[in-house]
Amino acid sequence: MDRIDQVASALEEARAAARAVGFDVDSGELQIDEDRPKVSYAFELEGLTNAPDISAIEAALEAVHGVRARIVFPKATAWITAPDTVDPDDLAAVIEGFGVRAVLTDASLRRRYMHPDPTDRPSRRPRRLPWKYRRHLEDEERSLERARRAGFLGGHEDRLRVAESAQPKDLLFTARDLLTPSRLLVCVALAVPVLLMTYFPALQFEGWQWVTLGLALPVVTWGAWPFHRAMVGGARRGLTALDAASSVAVIAATIWSVVMLLFTTAGDLGWQSHPQWFAFEHRRIADGELFLDVACGMTVLLLAGRLLTMRTRISLLDEMDEHRPAPLHPVEVVPRHKTAGGVEKLPLQEVNVGDDIVINAGELIPVDGTVVGGSCTINRGLINTGGRDLERVKVNSYVYAGSRNLDGRIKVRVVHTGHRTRLSAVHRWVRDANIKQHRSTLLSTRTAAMLIPAALGLAALDFVLWVLIAGNLNAAFATALAVLASVAPVALALSPALAIRHGIEAAVRNGILIRDGATVRQTEMIDTVVFNRVGTLAGSAMGVETVTAARGENPELILRVAGALALESDHPVSQALVRAAREARDAGAGGEDIPHWIDVAHAEIDADGNFTGLVELPAVSSDGTVTKTQVEAVLWRPRTMSDLGGRLAAAVVSGGTPLIVRWKGKDRGVISLHDAVKGDAQEAVEQLEDMGVETVMLTRDTYPVARRYADRIGVSRVLAGIAPARKPHTVRSLHTQGATVAMVGDSSVLPTLRVADIGILMGDDDETDHIALSGHDGVDIIVLRRDVSAIPQLIAQSRRVCRIIDQNIIFAWGYNAVALLASVAGVLHPMAATVLMLGSSLLIEARSNSARTFRR
Repeated sequence: MDRIDQVASALEEARAAARAVGFDVDSGELQIDEDRPKVSYAFELEGLTNAPDISAIEAALEAVHGVRARIVFPKATAWITAPDTVDPDDLAAVIEGFGVRAVLTDASLRRRYMHPDPTDRPSRRPRRLPWKYRRHLEDEERSLERARRAGFLGGHEDRLRVAESAQPKDLLFTARDLLTPSRLLVCVALAVPVLLMTYFPALQFEGWQWVTLGLALPVVTWGAWPFHRAMVGGARRGLTALDAASSVAVIAATIWSVVMLLFTTAGDLGWQSHPQWFAFEHRRIADGELFLDVACGMTVLLLAGRLLTMRTRISLLDEMDEHRPAPLHPVEVVPRHKTAGGVEKLPLQEVNVGDDIVINAGELIPVDGTVVGGSCTINRGLINTGGRDLERVKVNSYVYAGSRNLDGRIKVRVVHTGHRTRLSAVHRWVRDANIKQHRSTLLSTRTAAMLIPAALGLAALDFVLWVLIAGNLNAAFATALAVLASVAPVALALSPALAIRHGIEAAVRNGILIRDGATVRQTEMIDTVVFNRVGTLAGSAMGVETVTAARGENPELILRVAGALALESDHPVSQALVRAAREARDAGAGGEDIPHWIDVAHAEIDADGNFTGLVELPAVSSDGTVTKTQVEAVLWRPRTMSDLGGRLAAAVVSGGTPLIVRWKGKDRGVISLHDAVKGDAQEAVEQLEDMGVETVMLTRDTYPVARRYADRIGVSRVLAGIAPARKPHTVRSLHTQGATVAMVGDSSVLPTLRVADIGILMGDDDETDHIALSGHDGVDIIVLRRDVSAIPQLIAQSRRVCRIIDQNIIFAWGYNAVALLASVAGVLHPMAATVLMLGSSLLIEARSNSARTFRR
């Protein structure tokens, strides 16, 4: 009876399962439930030539219960939504009934395999799943698991994604995870006895060769596994691994030695080896010849070389991560609504802009902000924009995230936090530069990888020729092995990438952000540097020098009108006018006849940079009554000598930067502004001229004023009277004359920076930080420093990096050519070839590492 109940229960469960997938057990038909999940498929249609066929195909598809179809004729694509119980192969069969071949797109095919099978066939799914989609699913699962481990606010998932995107996906490089010190130490311990017994006959006891084989096998298999894996991975992907030649050499030397031990006298217990360094001295094949020393020595040297280069490649991104506090880092926050002195600890992710935080001695500053209390000495951290590592800060000083408080206690008001800090912005900039550089490096990597098949072919040809000419198989194999051991594609592939990366990171450490390696190359070719006078050569602080009024005009009223028109602008010129007008008002200059406040309506700035607006000015009627009248006023800058006449014309050319105040269509006066030259501007211009770079100053001032200013600092050419709207055209005209132009300016000339060959943003920290934080696409280089000397240092660094790259490439190709010829000639022992290969790689690596030095 229990068995009958079990059978009945099993049958009921089977009926329930059938109903769950839409099968009617009474009628024996498959019923599609409208509430079942839907799946979307896309089919690429081949043979769809007539548009009228579309409606017939759609109708046939929609005859299947629950299916909705739409065919796009120009793209020959069918978009179908169907219940998850409908097999897409059945949909394709319906379409093919009209003589049209339907093929699932890759995305739809992945969706099909990733979707749960409603008929519950778990055993079939893994077998039906193609290899490439199985690998895709595994990668997705690993990514999700890493994201779960990292957490939403941990920040590690971003670095993992960046690391994966920055690394080439073609398995051309040996896996770093397998290159461990423990692997090297084990291989050294096993390889040293092999080398000693091979090169010193006095240590060769009876059967020593079999002992060396036993010691060598772990080295050439497990020890050399990173190189074998790279070779196999590259072959599987149809690519050439950079360590493929070394892997082939190790395997060939091992197999040759085993064959010699088994089938020649080399396997006899009393056999001894006498090392020979030239091919023509090798024994005949009947006497045997072992190359286990080459296999072991090559493995050890390669492991040591790769580990050494890995340790010397310190990434700026990794260092910046160490200086970036974690989101859960506790911060002392001064509550806004509590008594003074009380603080509460909050995680950094809960700190908001405007909060006051306390930084104690020895702590890392986690935000960008202004010091509002206390003083201390800070270490600037990784991004040094002031020329000194240490700086004394006090109230009103600005500090950046990543700096460290060395002594004292300060209170900082938060201006930027999280991803808005300068440290995070620079991190993103360097990360993007590395990703772009990795992509461009693939070309040089693949070019270097061409050496591998060439070396393999040359080794095979060399072996045949030596056998035919010398008739000595051992000598032929030794020369072929030397060919494989001497080729050095890694140095050739990594030289440009390392030098450019170190050069960019060295510039970043000194406050200069370079977009990518292509920018470094183009900066090297600069022969003309155009400075926008304001914001680069001139200091940020400007002041009113003189006010020259036309006959019958009040100079104080002229100054007040100019200040009112420029009130809404943050340009240094406007700030100087506003400051002078307020000081005159506070001092009571002009008496009661001058209004203390002038209202401006419809204030605008035209394309030429002129300020216009309607102002209310006092007017005296015939009976002596004073009334206010609204008039149109203009604040403009002259560009040529013909714009003015009389005493105003003389005032325009006799002083500093001139501005003209006009109302009612009449010029009322000239305001001359004085701006000091930056302290290092003259020296920086001299350095550029000594480097063969022509210097040009771009300004709106009239030529006499601009030329006088340029003569103070030694600028060779002056482009004067250029309105802001015309500056891009002016820079473009220099380029059309054959010059490679670098435009240096602040944020007010961003359109001009975009048209230059190299656009260099330079200015106050607030301006440049804003552009860096926003990641502006129109800027190639951002200078976070205020000194002009950063420009010649930038060009010198670019030239130095490119010189290192060019010399490394010449040396690498020259070495490979000479080493291959010496190997073919039989004068280079395989072990000596390995040492030379590693030495050339380390030499090029050391030269590339020298790009880290930035000369200020």
